Amino acid sequence: MTVFEKIYEVVCNIPKGKVATYGQVALLAGNPRWARVVGYALHVNPAFGVIPCHRVVNREGKTAESFAFGGSDIQRQMLENEGIVFEEDGHIDLKKYQWKP
Repeated sequence: MTVFEKIYEVVCNIPKGKVATYGQVALLAGNPRWARVVGYALHVNPAFGVIPCHRVVNREGKTAESFAFGGSDIQRQMLENEGIVFEEDGHIDLKKYQWKP
């Protein structure tokens, strides 16, 4: 299994209404130093709509500045559609919404 395949496998396990951080996905995929690699893998997601890359946020609970699949607000809209509520400053409360496998 390639590194990207390991990352996609982890991301596919994030349940609807939850998020994971890039670092968390990296750790679960096998190497805590792969956080940037997670970003690269999600940017070239070969199965948008199947691999829920919109459920991955940064360590501050913020969405990607330029979400690869339609602009910056698309990721937020997709998460809100799953029931995630954003704080006034635009971040997600990770204590409430972070996936704990």
